[in-house]
Amino acid sequence: MTEETPGFDKDEPEVPADAAQADEAAGSADQAGPAAPAGDSQEKAAATGGSGAAPEGDELQQAGLTAQLDQTRTALNERTQDVQRLQAEFSNYRRRVERDRIAVKEVAVANLLTELLPVLDDIGRARDHGELVGGFKVVAESLETTVAKMGLAQFGKEGEPFDPTVHEALMHSYSPEVTETTCVQILQPGYRIGERTIRPARVGVAEPQPGAQPTKGEESSGTDEENGGPEEG
Repeated sequence: MTEETPGFDKDEPEVPADAAQADEAAGSADQAGPAAPAGDSQEKAAATGGSGAAPEGDELQQAGLTAQLDQTRTALNERTQDVQRLQAEFSNYRRRVERDRIAVKEVAVANLLTELLPVLDDIGRARDHGELVGGFKVVAESLETTVAKMGLAQFGKEGEPFDPTVHEALMHSYSPEVTETTCVQILQPGYRIGERTIRPARVGVAEPQPGAQPTKGEESSGTDEENGGPEEG
């Protein structure tokens, strides 16, 4: 009969339950592979979640930029129309000012020349009577040249048809020598500046004689026509 050594039993020693569970977990981890770090898993999750939200953010940003671009274009068109309107108004203003300036100049020149008309009449009468001589002649011709350069033109001649728009009849008579109302005497010449008459010509007019008989030549001509022509000798 053998003696058993105290403290040694044939049965296996008991392993605590917690240690057994830890060994099982370690074995499972070895089979599954190394565990990923916690930071990498969070970045992957964020990337996975952001991939769905990124297109929506880009669309909203693009829509906002498009709206701002439309507003800018609208404002640009409005400012362009304002500038064009102001430019047209300024062009009209310049034309109006230029037209008014020319009109004022013409009125001023016409007023000046109108005041000189009596002097020109005196010069004309002196020339008709042969009194325009010496230094007076030189001054008179210089004055006439100056007013002509300013646009003053004289009109009115004997024998021209009477025109009530440019002639003023001061004398009236009948004459068998005219076939229409005719200026037969120029009492005062008329003056104009361009197309503007500043004084009509003052004239004496003659009208055809009422019931005037044709002249002898006209009578013989009419008789020959009635007889079929002059007689042949």
